[in-house]
Amino acid sequence: MVRCGYFFGELTMGYKVAVVGATGNVGREMLAILAERNFPADEVVALASRKSVGQECSFGDKTLKVKALDHYDFSDVDICLMSAGGAVSKEWSPKIGTAGAVVIDNSSAWRMDPDVPLIVPEVNADAIAGFTKKNIIANPNCSTAQLVVALKPLHDKAVIKRVVVATYQSVSGAGKDAMDELFSQTKAVFTLGEIENKKFSKRIAFNVIPHIDVFMEDGYTKEEWKMMMETKKILDPKIMLTATCVRVPVFVGHSEAVNVEFEHPISADEARDILRNAPGCLVIDKREPGGYVTPYECVGEDATYISRIRTDPTVDNGLEMWVVSDNLRKGAALNAIQIAEVLINRKLIQAKKKAA
Repeated sequence: MVRCGYFFGELTMGYKVAVVGATGNVGREMLAILAERNFPADEVVALASRKSVGQECSFGDKTLKVKALDHYDFSDVDICLMSAGGAVSKEWSPKIGTAGAVVIDNSSAWRMDPDVPLIVPEVNADAIAGFTKKNIIANPNCSTAQLVVALKPLHDKAVIKRVVVATYQSVSGAGKDAMDELFSQTKAVFTLGEIENKKFSKRIAFNVIPHIDVFMEDGYTKEEWKMMMETKKILDPKIMLTATCVRVPVFVGHSEAVNVEFEHPISADEARDILRNAPGCLVIDKREPGGYVTPYECVGEDATYISRIRTDPTVDNGLEMWVVSDNLRKGAALNAIQIAEVLINRKLIQAKKKAA
């Protein structure tokens, strides 16, 4: 009997999956993608803080009632998708891992821990085997995830020396309150209402803010630092990367202007062909008006879209490109579920109990 979930065929051994932070933007997306992809779960549990208990979350054609994280017994959970912020993850992920569940965490809490693999399945799936040290796997920052999907096949061909990236990041990356703030400020502009800044340091409606996360002593923000460090850990520690991360008045979808310098020659045509055949990439690159992808068009899509591929004539072996992805999917929820699928497909975990 299916308690709450989807089977992969009949008489399948199903997994028990817990989604922590199920009422947030990413948590809801995780539930939607689990259902979309027919993930082999015979039970899915929605968990959040006590204030969210009793709220309802959609899961395919079912509705899940939210339960309290701090009262939940994880002893029979196989996979925990964690999207409740760094502080919650720091406290709970080790406890859940000790109880025997594999935690796939979407926060920044564990990304730079040497005992925790930082995984983008299209890029470094083999590194997933290291999860056994803590039973925790980290999801990268949303802007890093789409970037390394585009860089990996090019790095394999021509070896990347240096990357300069400017991001154009949607407000959904800052949570539901940020999306509400963009909506209310936009409405206020047209109705001549009062514009309040709560989530952001400056007005976001009809504006751009070159500031994501906290400032560090060297002048970079934490978001920029994450992109630098995570790219090194996922792809290659020798790659030099500098980033400027900008919040833009877009609800969903992150965009990146990426400049790459290679060790070896690579033409724009070669890069285009390589990316067309690369996992997770979709090239839309016509040199005409509209022959590129914008964040609006990538919403709800799994791919990392690449456009505007061209030679940079100011350096040897340089390329420019425009990279766009749905940050709630590839940047967060989808990537986490793809990691879970790798665990199952490579038989790195077994369900603790058979589907009844």
